[in-house]
Amino acid sequence: MAAKYEITHKKGGKFHFHLKAGNGEIILSSQMYTTKEHAEKGIASCKSHSAKDSNYVRKQSKKGQPFFELTSTNHEIIGMSEMYSSVEAREKGVRSVQRNGPDARVVDLTEKE
Repeated sequence: MAAKYEITHKKGGKFHFHLKAGNGEIILSSQMYTTKEHAEKGIASCKSHSAKDSNYVRKQSKKGQPFFELTSTNHEIIGMSEMYSSVEAREKGVRSVQRNGPDARVVDLTEKE
């Protein structure tokens, strides 16, 4: 299965997207958007920024769990990873977004609602 972006509609009228790897695992989650058009622009930004390593901010949660944020060139957060068990696992997640993000297809799940 190929990687894909999934756009979903949440309670309160907000839209959100996930980038899923070929194995179905979520590797990046977006913020909430007020319109589907804004979520689609977020995906376009993710596609154009995900290949470049300098767009990743590597962090640790207050509990010490590694995670990352994908940012645009103006340092706006495009998406955030899950919490990882190790720095090595986080780096594997970064590489997965770098590999899958630029070319993943978009699936609009809001049309099924």
